[in-house]
Amino acid sequence: MEESTDPLVDAFTTSFPVDRRLYAHDIAGSIAHCRMLAKQKIIGAGERDRIVKGLKSIEREFDSGRFVAIPSDEDVHMAIERRLIEKIGPVGGKLHTARSRNDQVALDLRLYLRDVIDELRAAIASLQRSLGDLARANLGVIMPGYTHLQPAQPILFGHHLLAYYEMLERDDERLRDCRVRTNVLPLGAGALAGTTFPIDREYVAQLLGFDKVSENSLDTVSDRDFALEFLAAGAILAMHLSRLSDEIVLWASPHFGFIELPDAYATGSSMMPQKKNPDIAELVRGKTGRVYGSLTSLLTTMKGIPLAYNRDMQEDKPPLFDAIDTLAASLKVLAAMVPRLRVRGDRMREAAEAGYTLATELADYLATRGIPFREAHGIVGAVVRKAIADERHLSELTLEDLQSFSPSFEEDVLEWLTPEAAVRRRAATGGTAPTNLRRRLRVKKLAGPSSNKKARGGRKTK
Repeated sequence: MEESTDPLVDAFTTSFPVDRRLYAHDIAGSIAHCRMLAKQKIIGAGERDRIVKGLKSIEREFDSGRFVAIPSDEDVHMAIERRLIEKIGPVGGKLHTARSRNDQVALDLRLYLRDVIDELRAAIASLQRSLGDLARANLGVIMPGYTHLQPAQPILFGHHLLAYYEMLERDDERLRDCRVRTNVLPLGAGALAGTTFPIDREYVAQLLGFDKVSENSLDTVSDRDFALEFLAAGAILAMHLSRLSDEIVLWASPHFGFIELPDAYATGSSMMPQKKNPDIAELVRGKTGRVYGSLTSLLTTMKGIPLAYNRDMQEDKPPLFDAIDTLAASLKVLAAMVPRLRVRGDRMREAAEAGYTLATELADYLATRGIPFREAHGIVGAVVRKAIADERHLSELTLEDLQSFSPSFEEDVLEWLTPEAAVRRRAATGGTAPTNLRRRLRVKKLAGPSSNKKARGGRKTK
């Protein structure tokens, strides 16, 4: 090109303010690449040592905030290379032998995302511990379980909390699986066709902790499936956090009154002094849209790109980074807030008996006496209508009241008509019985204060 680019173009195309967060991963990848070049006799040992020393010095500049970018630094990769040549002279230009920015960018993003996955898995484990701690502290608390947001059957509050534990467990599994496909070395693919230099990709993979190397250079430099997979897993994770947050909002409302928010995780009203607003839960719920948007953004960017690399792909990082930051912040604040929720067990117990949630117990009772469940369902429907008309709870009905609807009701039926009995009988695997809750807490190492669950697996980049 004979004419220099317009400053307006430079400003429009630069990605350094966004991708500068990749500096440590770019330097780690560059050091590994440099060591491989020396091993393969492509550069000398002395050149290797000077390059590695220069790169480490640049990393310290970034770490301390002393690195100064200049307008021509198109991205973090070019900024580091420019600074390296300033520090050690023309030998710094040898670092880029046998690689392209295309495979270099892919490498940095995979290294970064691999670390992010490990950190998010640890954050998920922290929130799981918080849920377990709250469940363990309220083992005997009974609440109404809902369908269609209508009171349905009594359940243990801890059972409800561990439903979110299970959701998060699946989130962890998805991120773990995503890490497998992220942990593939792209370096060595070059711009799109590989390289003529006698490189050793397996050696670089070993240095950087990759499980394997990519097999097709065209696919390698144009692949962002790993980032899309992460965002898809992140969108599901955000959805789970939003559902939990929505329940916290409901439970904290005076109409439910199931929990009281800690002052440190609520706000007041600028106008109404009596209010305590669940802003933290609302914001987590609201930020879910940003994560969904990030997934849609990158899918849209990638949908029409021919092989191989195109500049459109520079737009992969803003949505990815925003989703990462949003998920990390949401997990952290929920993990800190959940253990500090004040549970109103009395209100939950009262609500668990209201709404005729024990109706299914009566139908089950009749079924154990040989009455077909569908017929029992009809009998109990009539019982409930009578109780509603009389403005009585089912537990307030007498044996005579019940026998007026069916002679199959016997005196022991009254033992069925408490929320405690209802949850206790649901002891089949996965049910809400206290024995199941305690067993699950033990299995998941959430049974005591010494619980120390860590993120499962994962290697560090450095």
